Parts: sequence; C-alpha cells; structure tokens
Amino acid sequence: MGPRRILALVADAFGSEGGIATYDRNLIASLASCRDVAEVVVVPRRGKSTIKLPPRVHQLRSVGGRAAYSLAALWAARSHRTIDIVFCGHLYMAPAAAAVAKIVGAHLWIQIHGLEAWHALSSPYRTSIEAATLITAVSRDTRRRLLEWVAIDPGRVKVLPNTLDPRFQPGAKSRELLDRYNLHNKKVLMTVSRLSAKERYKGHDRVLRALPRVLSQHPEVMYLIVGDGDDRKRLERLATEHGVDDKVCFVGQVDDQRIVDYFRLADVFVMPSTAEGFGIVFIEAMASGATVIGGNKDGSLDALCDGLLGKAIDPESDEDLLEALNSALAFPSGYDNQVQRFSREMFADHVVELLSQVFPLH
Repeated sequence: MGPRRILALVADAFGSEGGIATYDRNLIASLASCRDVAEVVVVPRRGKSTIKLPPRVHQLRSVGGRAAYSLAALWAARSHRTIDIVFCGHLYMAPAAAAVAKIVGAHLWIQIHGLEAWHALSSPYRTSIEAATLITAVSRDTRRRLLEWVAIDPGRVKVLPNTLDPRFQPGAKSRELLDRYNLHNKKVLMTVSRLSAKERYKGHDRVLRALPRVLSQHPEVMYLIVGDGDDRKRLERLATEHGVDDKVCFVGQVDDQRIVDYFRLADVFVMPSTAEGFGIVFIEAMASGATVIGGNKDGSLDALCDGLLGKAIDPESDEDLLEALNSALAFPSGYDNQVQRFSREMFADHVVELLSQVFPLH
C-alpha cells in the first residue's frame, strides 16, 4: 500500500467559522502533514474553496442539501481513487459517510463533539458508528456517553481533544478596550459563548444570580458577556432583576481577529456549564492569562485537566460558584504553561499516532 488518500466529509472546514470548523481544519492539516498521506480531499457542506489551503489538501466546492451532498461525496470518492479512509467530521453526516466508505471499500473514521452523541440516535446512525474503524471524541465525557448507547469495542473510541491556536497567549490589556468599556481599575469577569435559548446550560444565569454577593466582597468587579443570540434580551432582563445591570456589559459578537484582546481583559473567565463537549474557550482563556472556572459534570473537565489548569466546581451549586468566584478574584492564578499540552504540535503528534496505530500501512 502506498501513501493514504483520505476523503474528509465535513459540515464546515476551510473558509468557515466556528469551533467545529476550527477543529476540522486542524485535524485535516495534521493529517495532510503526515508523510504517509498523499492527499486529503475535503467535501464541505459550507465554506469557500478559493482560500489558501495547507499542502496536500484539496477542498472541493461546498454542496448544500442532503441528497446533493451525498452524491457529491460519492463522486469525489470515485474521482480521487483510491480512497483509503473516509473521515466524517460530524455524527449527523455519518450515514452518508458510511455508505460512501462501503461503496469504495475504505475505512470509516467518525468524529464526535458533544451533545449530538450523548443520547441514542436512530438505527442509521447506530449502524454507521458500528461500521467505523475509528471514532474520535473531543473528551472523555463524550466518549463515555456514546458508549452508553452504542455496543462497540471501547478500544475503537479514542479521545482527541481540541487544540489551541498559538495566537492565544498572555499580553497587556488593550487600552482602547479598557476605555471603551470603562474597565480601568476594575476586575473583569468574563464569559464567551453564544447566547442561545437552546444553550442555557452555559450558566450565564447562575453567574448573574451570584453577582450581587460577589460585588459585596469585590465591588470593583465588572462582568463582560461576550457573544450574541436570541437569549440576550432575557439575560439583560435577568441582570436588571438582580440589580446588577450597571455591573454587566453585553459586548455582543466579537470578530475572531479581536477575540484574543477580549480574553486578555479577563481576570477570571467563568462558564459553569453542564453540557460542554469540551469547551475550547476554557483553554483559550487560560492561554491568554485568565484564571478559569468551569463545571465538573461534562467535557469541561478535560479542558480543565481535572482541576489542574482551572477550578472545576459543581456547576449547579450556587455556593460552590460563589466560593470559586470570590477566591479567584482575591487570588488570581494567571498563566500556566501546562496549557501547552493543547498545542497544535501536540495535537498533530496525536493525530499521526492514531493514523499509524489504527490504519497501519502494509
């Protein structure tokens, strides 16, 4: 067998934004960097095909619509012979990926991220997972939840955590942002996430509820909520109801190129979530110098390294959250270089190891 040729079926990759798109880009680039990979052919549902791509990556035009996408994926597999591995970037695309892999006689690799894999899905998805040679999960929690409803050899399900963009590193607080939000001589709490009614598990409500008691000990605190969505107005009303609207700033959506400057504003990053697949924002905040507080009931534990890199609390305990916030504001821990365990170099090494162990050349 010569160098492998991989077909990557993804919702988003190069030319798209979002956490899953970023994960897919990093994984595809890592695969393409392997000396035993000849080419990675990417078929995206969304994204641009005209942007600069890593060497040995070929991204086709995006295709919308389930039937049209399935046909495009099969055409790509037939046109770029021989495909050795079909990589599926999201569980919801697994039936199409499994069909393509079966038709062309390729191995199937499925990536799972979080909520989509936490509960039993219908037979086509279960059958697709059972057909996979490899399933990678972003966290131990996601892996565990998948194995609760799919009867497969646990050895086929590996953990491949998110990776850190090297632009996230400590730096001075932006004077322009300090002026814009009137943050001079203030301590900044921050949460970064979508403000979606479907994602209230992030824990904004709990932080707002704790804020009056936090302010009684730390009156200099400001809480910056970065992100936007259909739940923003409700959260704004909640801040008013708790009498902290003058201490809460709803920043809105921040351009990806500026997000590092916002993370550097944070003294304490807090997101007491109960349903994170992993929580890339935790390691981005840590790498930017913030003390981090997260939950201990989901994939957040992997980002927090079981409490080594940040405070892991019961996210549903008001007292635990209050104690963690007051302690972090009084004794901020700052940057810990252990966060580099999530570096792109480490991620790429992990991908190469998986490739050689699970799909050895003969």
